[in-house]
Amino acid sequence: MPEQITRNTGAHVVYAELKRRILTLELKPGERIYEPAMAAELQISRTPLREAIRRLISESLLEQQPTGGVLVPDLDEVVISELYEVRAALESLMARNACLKATAADIEALERILARNAALVEFADDAMQQGMALHAQIAGIAGNSWAHRVHSQVSSQMERYRHFTNSTQDRRDAALAQHRILVAAVAAGNPDEAAAIAFEHVIAARDASLRAITRNGPVTP
Repeated sequence: MPEQITRNTGAHVVYAELKRRILTLELKPGERIYEPAMAAELQISRTPLREAIRRLISESLLEQQPTGGVLVPDLDEVVISELYEVRAALESLMARNACLKATAADIEALERILARNAALVEFADDAMQQGMALHAQIAGIAGNSWAHRVHSQVSSQMERYRHFTNSTQDRRDAALAQHRILVAAVAAGNPDEAAAIAFEHVIAARDASLRAITRNGPVTP
């Protein structure tokens, strides 16, 4: 039993590290995973590496090729659009539900996150983290466990694309303005406005991501 626990723990650590590299684009789209080299780099045996790879394939974060090779998926504009459209629908639903459930303490929490977002809007990574925190807070207020579960799955897939949505100051300023309108709608208990602005906000992020990828060209190893 201890050996099994150690093996499973090792596979989880390898999985977390590979997932981090994929989502941060440290492992580039289209890059092949060579098991011997990766195992040597991570100083592990091939068994936990293979388990981690199988898990990432099941999550569509790696692709198994017909030849047996394993690649990091390309940045696919169709996939990006589909993911953002699903997220937009979920964010809209959760914003609507949050309007019906938000307490004074919830609104204060949203306003604190909004203030940090405003203070950090000039810094891409920090602004992105505060935006994610705001949406997570709204999801928590909404309290729909199934929407939250599916949203988490979609958000995990979208990590590779997030930095494209936040790469310009104009986009960060626009996102902050949308966050302010969203929080105001939740505070006012206006579910229609909250749902609409949440949907529009995610679609705008989708469009920014697609523009950035088109402008910069394919990300290559």
